[in-house]
Amino acid sequence: MTSSTGRNASDHAGDGAGRLLVDEVVGVDGGVGAAARAARADAYDRWLGALLPRRPGVALVAVGGLGRRQCAPHGDLDLVLLHAGVPGVDELAASVWYPVWDAGLRLDHSVRTVPEALSVAQDDVRVALGLLDARLVAGDAALADVLVRTAADHWRRTAVRQLPALRELTAARWAAHGELAFLLEGDLKEAAGGLRDVGILRAIATAGITDALRPAVRAAHLRLLDTRDALHRQAGRRVDRLVAQERDGVAALLGLGQLPPGAADPARPRQLPPGAPGAPQRAGATVGDGDALLRRVAGDARTVSHALDDALRAVDRLRTGRRRGADGRPLRRPVARDVVEHDGELVLARTAIGARPDPSLSLRVAAAAAVARLPIARATCEWLAAYCPPLPAPWPAEARAALITLLGAGPGLLPAWETCDRYGLIEGWLPEWTRLRSLPQHHPVHRFTLDRHLVQTAYEAGRHTREVDRPDLLLLGGLLHDIGKGLPGDHSAAGVPLAEAVAARIGLPAPEVALIGTLVRLHLLLPDVATRRDLADPVTIAGVAERVGDPGTLDLLHALVRADAAATGPAAWSQWKGRLVAELVARVRTALDTGAPPAPPAPDPALLAGSLPVVHLTADRVAVAAADRRGLLATVAGCLALHRLEVLSADACAVDGRALVECRVQPRYGLAPDPIALGADLRRAVNGDVSVTQRLRGRALAARAGGAAPRVVWHREAATDAVLLELRAADAAGLLYRVACALDEAGAQVRAARISTLGGDVVDVFYLVGGWPAEADRARLEAAVLAAV
Repeated sequence: MTSSTGRNASDHAGDGAGRLLVDEVVGVDGGVGAAARAARADAYDRWLGALLPRRPGVALVAVGGLGRRQCAPHGDLDLVLLHAGVPGVDELAASVWYPVWDAGLRLDHSVRTVPEALSVAQDDVRVALGLLDARLVAGDAALADVLVRTAADHWRRTAVRQLPALRELTAARWAAHGELAFLLEGDLKEAAGGLRDVGILRAIATAGITDALRPAVRAAHLRLLDTRDALHRQAGRRVDRLVAQERDGVAALLGLGQLPPGAADPARPRQLPPGAPGAPQRAGATVGDGDALLRRVAGDARTVSHALDDALRAVDRLRTGRRRGADGRPLRRPVARDVVEHDGELVLARTAIGARPDPSLSLRVAAAAAVARLPIARATCEWLAAYCPPLPAPWPAEARAALITLLGAGPGLLPAWETCDRYGLIEGWLPEWTRLRSLPQHHPVHRFTLDRHLVQTAYEAGRHTREVDRPDLLLLGGLLHDIGKGLPGDHSAAGVPLAEAVAARIGLPAPEVALIGTLVRLHLLLPDVATRRDLADPVTIAGVAERVGDPGTLDLLHALVRADAAATGPAAWSQWKGRLVAELVARVRTALDTGAPPAPPAPDPALLAGSLPVVHLTADRVAVAAADRRGLLATVAGCLALHRLEVLSADACAVDGRALVECRVQPRYGLAPDPIALGADLRRAVNGDVSVTQRLRGRALAARAGGAAPRVVWHREAATDAVLLELRAADAAGLLYRVACALDEAGAQVRAARISTLGGDVVDVFYLVGGWPAEADRARLEAAVLAAV
């Protein structure tokens, strides 16, 4: 339902009654909680009941949220006008639907007889599920009762046959929306573990297949409903995706607050008093703790997902029946030592259950489940959690081998790890996991919470195990590389002692423990250097080679970088970044093998011949040669910005009186520019055409970005013949052009630029020819750059 007034939640947050009327025509309360949802349902029932003329054989039936009396503040209405073949039903329906639309409400409607409704439910499992929520709003109660009772009976009789189709639809929805438990911006309704999955659990329970709605699931469901209520109120509209900018406000509405800085124990979130949504705006009050909200949503989504997994396995067992041997007893197939398959699940062998279980048993069961891609039975998980003793330190060899097998099992890793985490087994192996579970990551390139990112990185690292000498250390490094996140300081440095402690505890020898620490410390080295430094500069290559130390570590870091990027999200990697990292690795390998950096690449011979200007264009490269003069890099960068091309790297040099500029580019909006128009503008621009320059300046001024204040950082002795000026700022079209112009006007000569885009921010590095500038010169250059941003 869409608000007819269009008011934001903040317009009513401080009114005297503490109420928010979402729709003033209907008089619906926009509060949060079960009582508010029931009040909204009552208000809709009264209003809709007044719209329906009293006639026998006609009933207005609600399904969906109103049918369940779980109306969200800005939800829509799902209504069925049920009739017994009475005349004039179309006019009757119009007398109900049009006032609903006039009130600005979103409406999903249908007009059907009972046989018609049941016929549609027979063919469409989604309709069958919807009818399970059917509830009389107004009209003929007997007619509505026939539909409700018949639909429920029909579902109980046909559920086993219809559930496979529902499972296919659910799997497609999960693939489209992801898993709510691990997403930083998940859909509370459609994602796996969300509200729609609770509806499936309700349907399975109604069919009598299994007790799917246990108390923990009911509690998680209520909290998810509360979260959606608060999200609607905070956003002032219908929205089910819990985006980052709304989290703190939603948390405050739910009473999840964090003490302000300077208060006692600021690290511990506290509960806000109920009914105090306006409290965060008052001086000295708490503010919403969005991280605590995300952790709570993740826990609730996990509860729902685990319950649905169990319920769907019960459905499968009911459909297929138990596999039995010739003697009629259920089959038990050995899968690994102490592990057998029973009814499609892994259970413990009888010989494994004793007074003193093997401490490595839980790890071996998890590894077997991941390799066989079979679920672990709930009773087995509960037994392991209750009776499996803690692992000694250091771990025995079989426990260490089981962990590496689990991490390298491929697609089976993720479900097996999540099952073990559900029952607390992971914390028995890695006590550090408690802090990492559901920890939000605030950089926009990340799509997963930290715990899922670490496991996903280990999974992605499994694709590169054939490229390294120590695949076991690669897998372990993938699991531990970000273990320092959430702690003060640089997470790469903060994570080293934690990762080394884990590696020592699981029994790795001292040299391998140190190598795990090196992987954690340097896991960002290759992409940072590749995108922010001149790879042709011997100082760059020598610096990386010195920190890496040997080719084996270099290979591990290269594989870890790619796994980390794949687990982060699509914005973290590109073909251009992959080429740069591969080029850096090749040059560093040459330096490690020979003891000397490779020779820098020679200029493109095509730029050194022919009349000036020379312009060469490819899909991702722009090269220009012109008469040697200052400002050529800025001119080329501005022209590229004019044609909506992003510059990823730029190099400028002078050879035999010719100024050469080579840029790696990509379209800013995905559509490549017209190469003829681009080439013509480049030639006119480098020849000093005033009309092109005016267009560049106008476009650059119009494209200035806002956001946090930019910052300049200087790097000394990071290049052979230059100092580095690093600009950290918000991304904007034409930024390179403006900064290059400012540096040129300030008297600096730029020989190279490296542009690294991280979400909505950029880190641009400019190589300024010459020695270390005096303090006054640095201040002058810095001021010029910041003014250009």
